[in-house]
Amino acid sequence: MKTHSLYINGEYIDSTGDEWIEVLNPANEHVISKIPKGTEEDVNRAVKAANEAQKSWELKPNIERGEIVRKLGDRIEEKRDTFIDLLQEEQGKDYELASGEVDLAIDYFRYMSEWARRIEGEVVPSDRPNENIFIYKKPIGVVGGIVPWNFPVFILARKVATALVTGCTIVLKPSQQTPNTAMEFTKIVDSMDEIPKGVYNVVTGTGSEIGNTLAAHKEVHMISMTGSVQAGTKVMEAAAQNITKVNLELGGKALAIVTKNADLDVAADSITTSRLANNGQACTNAERVYVHESVAEDLVEKLRHRFESLKIGNPRESKDVDVGPLVSMERLEEVEAMVDEAVESGARVEIGGKREELKKGYFYQPTILTEIDHSNKIMHEEIFGPVIPIATFKTLDEAIDKGNDTEYGLSSSVYTEDMNEAMRVINELKFGETFVNRENFEAVQGYHAGMRKSGLGGADGKHGMEDFLVTQVVYMEYKNDQQ
Repeated sequence: MKTHSLYINGEYIDSTGDEWIEVLNPANEHVISKIPKGTEEDVNRAVKAANEAQKSWELKPNIERGEIVRKLGDRIEEKRDTFIDLLQEEQGKDYELASGEVDLAIDYFRYMSEWARRIEGEVVPSDRPNENIFIYKKPIGVVGGIVPWNFPVFILARKVATALVTGCTIVLKPSQQTPNTAMEFTKIVDSMDEIPKGVYNVVTGTGSEIGNTLAAHKEVHMISMTGSVQAGTKVMEAAAQNITKVNLELGGKALAIVTKNADLDVAADSITTSRLANNGQACTNAERVYVHESVAEDLVEKLRHRFESLKIGNPRESKDVDVGPLVSMERLEEVEAMVDEAVESGARVEIGGKREELKKGYFYQPTILTEIDHSNKIMHEEIFGPVIPIATFKTLDEAIDKGNDTEYGLSSSVYTEDMNEAMRVINELKFGETFVNRENFEAVQGYHAGMRKSGLGGADGKHGMEDFLVTQVVYMEYKNDQQ
């Protein structure tokens, strides 16, 4: 069993506290590591180191920072198999998704490194003679990066690569449930002499202690957090004390609209992928389907056929496993309770609907629910498990209205071969992302952002990078001796 330390100012150090958190493999419930339960004092030490390192790090030429960020991606690639194995062990991903996440993290470091030469300001005309107005883009400063358990490698890359290339320093808090990949990445940072001490720091522990302390710290200039609405609300409350900027991705209730003009095989394939990716534990997962009543029976049959062919098990024991465990017993019990409540309210179980009884682990069967009214709780609250509720509609207006009837606004999708229907849905849905005739998965050069309770700000691409920058305007007058 591994025992980890904090990483502050370029050194592995002990926590000032004496409590530990055990990390479990969700597929067999074995304890695989221990992490320190960090304290407020630990956060203060890390922020102090990051703040001191910030002064010289932001003055380093952009291209040099970009080269370092690219090298981080290269070093992850050298240890690709190690990261895949650790990710499967701590989070329960199937091999295809685990390897895909690690590859995407590698790509993210490389992609973001290329922005080093593209961070640009502006020169705008002045209303006064003999004056220039310069607009500078500068790093926001110390970033508190709070990483969730469901994509611990990729979202670490999102926060670390973007912070470092823009000239920010970072204090990272990995999830207490999936810290091992972050600590493996920390080994890479520690081995690279070109990364100054204090630029990258890691404090492990609980969100209520470490996350909220980071958010409330007067020397943290932005909190970049991915997690639940409840956790995001606490972070905003803490950040408000110092008017600290927050960048939040807080989940979603992604809908899929399937019209009577859809290619049902494309819809069934894409919805299966979108619902079951990461065992149903992704903010962009298709969480509810609205299908035209004339094709509902056919779509359900196609989905049932795909769900029946899925292999459930421990992903580290076989690369053929399609669905692994949920991350914890708490998550398993919550999914089970939501399905049971929906069934008690009249929903019909087409397939699944209960735990997968293996010797150990937190497994729930891939589940399809039908005959569900839009008012049912399961159509409005995040399931975060391998369960898809399906409702029918008569008109596209009805589908759009029901789709928008949610507190969330992250991802959405529509399946239709009619361009007019697609454009109506795109224009009228109130979501940050809409996928047309494809699975729900964003691109690093796009912009991953939500509306309403799905968060503030975003990630990826030019717009995601700019969240880590602040604007300085300089008004410069000069003498003109010829006037």
